[in-house]
Amino acid sequence: MSAPTTLKKLFIQQYTLDTLRDEAHQLVEKGILSRQQPIFSLCSHIPAREWPYLESELERHDFLLRDRIVDLIGNESWSED
Repeated sequence: MSAPTTLKKLFIQQYTLDTLRDEAHQLVEKGILSRQQPIFSLCSHIPAREWPYLESELERHDFLLRDRIVDLIGNESWSED
């Protein structure tokens, strides 16, 4: 493995669909993003160099960038007070 490839792999976090869901859920919980915004809205909160990998992961699971965040994070459970 060449040095540039090794360095590249060190600096790129590999997002899984679960990681992306968790990230989206946290941003929604904090009120930074809305459930109704497109998944593409996440791009301003994740480094641009990682988007090709994220897009690939989303496509593998049949998501499009225009789909809503609510489609990604799914139904949330509410506990009764």
